[in-house]
Amino acid sequence: LSGAAGKMGREVVRALSLEKDMVLVGAYDQREIGQDVGDLAGMGAMGIKVESNLEKIMVEENPQVVCDFTHADALRENLPRFLSHRLHLVIGTTGLSLPELEKLRKDCEAQNLGCMVAPNFALGAVLMMHFARLAARYFKHAEIIEYHHPQKKDAPSGTALKTAEGMEKEGIVLEDKGQELVAGARGGQYHGLTIHSVRLPGFVAHQEVIFGGEGQILTLRHDSLNRSSFMPGVMMAIRKVVHEPRFYYGLDAILEL
Repeated sequence: LSGAAGKMGREVVRALSLEKDMVLVGAYDQREIGQDVGDLAGMGAMGIKVESNLEKIMVEENPQVVCDFTHADALRENLPRFLSHRLHLVIGTTGLSLPELEKLRKDCEAQNLGCMVAPNFALGAVLMMHFARLAARYFKHAEIIEYHHPQKKDAPSGTALKTAEGMEKEGIVLEDKGQELVAGARGGQYHGLTIHSVRLPGFVAHQEVIFGGEGQILTLRHDSLNRSSFMPGVMMAIRKVVHEPRFYYGLDAILEL
């Protein structure tokens, strides 16, 4: 588990402890070094301490899968190490560009490694993105508002970017920003969508896709109220990359949508 001391990392520790077919064998982070991950997750000691030496974990423990919940710069640095040890990958870290994702896909396919890169592991968020693509066939005017906690490093969120990418394929119309009296007031534009990013305490991960039509408004919204909402998707992804090693972009790639 890479990023074991973070909020998502601690949630993954708790989730893994409930799975009968999975065993956490190592925890990597540059914070809380030497601390037991069970204690960090509020479960009591598990006998696995946070290590700052990633190579040591991979050599000594020989894991099958690495789950990465760090940040984009750390992931870029560590990806060659993961690949050199032929680890299947479950990546919840956002911030990689589309060319970087394409290179990762080719690298994984060359080594027959399973890899899931998912901007959002909440099943409800995946369905929201799916419904947004369907609605974009009929409503050509839309904007996205996404809300996250202030510690989130990237904006827009990976979920918002993937939503926009999917909707653009359905022929969404890019709205004219008009005259902005304050720069950025109308948000940023990506793949045919205007996206607004909110960063405030109290939020976890939330997104609205608002469609405008003649005499009507359609709003699709998903709210993750707790990081436990992501765990069923993470566990599903771990099993999938081991049993069917392919490159998957988004949890929807393994759901029957």
